[in-house]
Amino acid sequence: MMSHGKSVDVVQNPNGDCEPYQKRRDFPTDDRKYCYILYTQERRRYLVRATFLYGTPGNVGAYPSFQLYLDATKWATVTVFDGSRTYVEEMIIRAPSNSVDVCLCCAATGSPFISTLELRPLNLSMYATDYEDDFYLKVSARVNFGAPSKDAVRYLDDPYDRIWESDQVKRPNFLVGVAPGTERINTTKDIEVNTREYPPVKVMQTAVVGTERNLSYRLTLDDFPANARAFAYFAEIESLKSNETRKFRMLQPYVPDYSNAVVNIAENANGTYKLYEPSYMNITLDFVLSFSFVQTEDSTKGPILNAIEISKYLQIGSKTDAQDVIALNAILAILPVSLATQNAGDPCIPLHWDWVICSVTSPPRITGIRLSRKNLTGALPSEIQNMDALTELMWAVDE
Repeated sequence: MMSHGKSVDVVQNPNGDCEPYQKRRDFPTDDRKYCYILYTQERRRYLVRATFLYGTPGNVGAYPSFQLYLDATKWATVTVFDGSRTYVEEMIIRAPSNSVDVCLCCAATGSPFISTLELRPLNLSMYATDYEDDFYLKVSARVNFGAPSKDAVRYLDDPYDRIWESDQVKRPNFLVGVAPGTERINTTKDIEVNTREYPPVKVMQTAVVGTERNLSYRLTLDDFPANARAFAYFAEIESLKSNETRKFRMLQPYVPDYSNAVVNIAENANGTYKLYEPSYMNITLDFVLSFSFVQTEDSTKGPILNAIEISKYLQIGSKTDAQDVIALNAILAILPVSLATQNAGDPCIPLHWDWVICSVTSPPRITGIRLSRKNLTGALPSEIQNMDALTELMWAVDE
């Protein structure tokens, strides 16, 4: 991949001396896709993260807007509005094979570019869903409440290097509508977090509480309404007296199985300073998410919240038929290096290789191969006979 695109110095870098953000890689604006191969262990879950810091003032022209794909799945449209902001796209996947392709293409304005690309293996128990054969999880929000500063929590505090964004970060439509009486609390005591998702101890050591019986927020979720996997992370980090209790219900969004249940963290987690992690396997959330908790009448303490995590279910796109891909790989092996390296990612999605013709079916099939005047030097690979959708073949070996 490094043979494509060019390295560009970043002018505006809010990350200080952080080396990964000193440069970005720009790719041509054309009808091709530019891909990175990430090697995986099939059926293991991973966090895949791409970041984008343009770092150039807007007066140089229109900011970039382009598409990001993982294999044949459209991951995101990356649109830069602020050249000094680092845009982060994350997905949690169960690897479908021994590698995945992350591709950039289809610029509407400017040129596709990327700052960092990361692959983080997760603990085997983390982020299991009932739908992972058909859906990835696109991370929409991961918030650390009661954070002591605007700094995000990640590795080393989180061994899986998730980015837990501070609730002190201010941007439009992010954590507004805060209930009166909301206060920030923290503890230095250790929190027992060895449950399914293993949130960092540092995240669980801070929280917000509603001292006037209510705790509420609003935030915008990009690409919603949608079905989501949502987690709430609670830990009782105050030492309650024998005559004190903390009980509350979820008022918004209203989900019958959950909203009618009373949360009593000390009971649910079997003690204080222990994680209680209710999750919602499949919940429909709006573009503007309003969520609130209300203290029950028999409680002496207001609701508490340590962290939340919300991910959108993203339909996994159908890759080109596997037998066709095997045949194309055999062809790539005999193409001149200069031509073979121009072809990356799925042969058909989101853009087809310039010498193949694809069907519009799902999964796509290869219906045509046009390889005349390409400096071919070998015989027709035998694998082509397995391409039963092939109707056009132009193959000429140069003398």
